[in-house]
Amino acid sequence: MPSDPTPAHTTQAAAAPGTSPEQPWPVRTVARKVAGWIDRLGAVWVEGQLTQVTARPGTGTAFLVLRDPAADVSLTLTCPIGLVRASGSGTAVPTEGSRVIVHGKPTFFLGRGTFSLRVDEIRSVGIGELLARIERLRKLLAAEGLFDRERKRRLPFLPRQIGLITGRSSAAEHDVVSNARHRWPAVQFRICHTATQGALAVPQLIDALETLDRDRETDVIVIARGGGSVEDLLPFSDEALCRAVAIARTPVVSAIGHEPDTPLLDHVADLRCSTPTAAGRTIVPDLAEETARIAGLRDRARRALAGWVDRERRLLDALRARPVLADPHRELDRRAQEVATLRQAGRNAVLRALTERETEATHLQSRLTSLGPAATLARGYAVVQHVTGGPASGTRAPVLRSVADAPPGARLRIRLADGAIPAVVDDPGPT
Repeated sequence: MPSDPTPAHTTQAAAAPGTSPEQPWPVRTVARKVAGWIDRLGAVWVEGQLTQVTARPGTGTAFLVLRDPAADVSLTLTCPIGLVRASGSGTAVPTEGSRVIVHGKPTFFLGRGTFSLRVDEIRSVGIGELLARIERLRKLLAAEGLFDRERKRRLPFLPRQIGLITGRSSAAEHDVVSNARHRWPAVQFRICHTATQGALAVPQLIDALETLDRDRETDVIVIARGGGSVEDLLPFSDEALCRAVAIARTPVVSAIGHEPDTPLLDHVADLRCSTPTAAGRTIVPDLAEETARIAGLRDRARRALAGWVDRERRLLDALRARPVLADPHRELDRRAQEVATLRQAGRNAVLRALTERETEATHLQSRLTSLGPAATLARGYAVVQHVTGGPASGTRAPVLRSVADAPPGARLRIRLADGAIPAVVDDPGPT
């Protein structure tokens, strides 16, 4: 029975009428009342997955456990043993792990105080119905965007550690590990063994997924299982598992069954591999291929570098072959010659200018000489100057310009072209 969510103090406050610490009900009364409440429920149809079928020989009653595939809830069933034994009528016999729909009446056994469902009919859920349910769930998850390519994450090129969720000692585990280590021998695995079919598969798969998702060393998670029937692969189409994969932070790889098998996990996972073998070849690079690729890239780099060096060498040779670099002194000599020529031209220009100026000075000197007093004296003229005395307009004039400037007794100096003659004026009057 589902647990009552009402708190203890509330239950105590809402105690059934007629009971108190002084007047409690005996166990039999409580048991009868509980049995009466359950009996009023009537017969119900219930769907679930069988996790246990016990039918001992010599007994008329079989005991079964029916579990909810999406929650950790189960019920105990009792039924006539004929419902779980082959009768030859062609009806499928329910087995552990089967999806079934049962019809029964809830019953509370007073003596043991236990609850069970007394079943009178068991129907196996057919393949068609399972596929129809998976299709409805697929449309629901697709509408919510869990299959969108935009939300899928890229796998790391070389994961530090690979988380592997698979069955214990299964072929899927061997295929994933052997193929991955064949491609990259140093790859590290953290393996979580779980049930991969049956009623316990989904909770164990979710627990392992959450454990690996919390591990910071795990870079990618692989969920692997070999092929099987639709019923065997039902856990990998479970809604709870699909949603757990969708919210995982670590990239998840689905490697379920064979190529035709496509459980819903394939659509939710970040990468779908058709088989566990393909997953082992996909999650890690191939060492030989990467070594060859590196060698090829190294050769390409070496050739590119050699080509570049060769081109630069040819360019340097071409530059060195140019005249200016082949004989650097030639240009210097040519420039030196130009400088010498310009210097000589400058010197010649200066000398010509000096010569012209000298000629002009000579002409000017000749003109000045011809016009100067010495030339006049040479033609027979003389310059008469006062030596002492001789007023001239109240001032003494050194050169006589008039006879009035030479009174008797005045001492004169007569300058000729070749010398000077002293003279004294003795004529009382001018001539």
